[in-house]
This record gives sequence, C-alpha cells and structure tokens, in this order.
Amino acid sequence: MSEDQMIIDQMDYATLTQNALRGVIRQGLTRAASPEGLPGEHHFYITFLTRAPGVSIPADLLARYPYEITIVLQHQFRDLRVTDDFFRVTLTFGGAPKILTVPYAAITRFHDPHAQFMLEFEVDDPAALTQDLDEDSEEGGDVVTELMPAPRSETGPKSTEDGDDGDDAPKIVSLDQFRKK
Repeated sequence: MSEDQMIIDQMDYATLTQNALRGVIRQGLTRAASPEGLPGEHHFYITFLTRAPGVSIPADLLARYPYEITIVLQHQFRDLRVTDDFFRVTLTFGGAPKILTVPYAAITRFHDPHAQFMLEFEVDDPAALTQDLDEDSEEGGDVVTELMPAPRSETGPKSTEDGDDGDDAPKIVSLDQFRKK
C-alpha cells in the first residue's frame, strides 16, 4: 500500500474505544452505588452536555446551565441508579433535591481527583445540541456546580493543557492518541 492511499477504518475503532472507556465510568458509578459507597477519598467530577439526547434535568437547571454542567459525586448524593446506558442520581441544588438522568454518551469529562484519573470524550457535533439557544448568550460553558465544600488542598481538578507534566497531574486518556493522522 502506498503512502498516498488513505486507510479507512471500517471497524470505527474511535467509537469502540469511547464506548469501552464509558464502561469504565459505568463500573466506577456501580461501585459508588454499592452499599459500601465510594472507597476512601475517591470522588467524581462528571461533566456532561445538558441538551444531549436522553439527558433529563429539571428546567431550572437547564436554564441555568444550557450547554454543559459538571456535577460532583462525593458525599451529598443519593439514589444513584446505574444502568447499561445511563445513570440517575438525586443531588441538592440550592437546598432542593433534583433528579438528573445522564446517558454515558452525554459525558464529556470524568475525573477522579483522588486517583488523578481523567477521561475526556469528543463531541461529534456540539452545535447541534444548542441550536435552539440564543447564539449571543454568554451563559453556559464549563460550569462547575459545587455540591461539597471546596477541597482543603490542591487536589481539585487540574489541567495538563498548560504543559505541566508534574507527577501530581491527572492521568488523561485522550482519544486523539488512537486516531490515524
């Protein structure tokens, strides 16, 4: 095969890899939903697209977070139900319990700061998820909803995009490393 011939991935390994990595999230959530709950200091930051197919969140949260939201599962969650395709959890926002249903396909980032473990997922067409929103709106974006006290140390989410490759940086698995250039 010559260099100018393009190799076509008819197996769609990128999608297979994303599905497998979302299985890691499902297994972590299953552990969190067990009677023992999360072990030690483990906790999860889960970022998902609020308008992705299958997502169900109350209208007031959708208005407040029209694109994406990051939730924290640590101490203040209940009724965590994990299925093959989605998870459902009750969280408290402003003192009121809210039920959120999140398909794994809507998740864009999963982070366990205690284990310094992070998964990031690509979104095929994020514009399609926000077509009905005002294009000039400045709301949305990468919003973190604090459902627990702020971390006492620097163990919160860290970004490695600034080139900091220190040993304490989270391990990020990017799907780009599996793609053919």
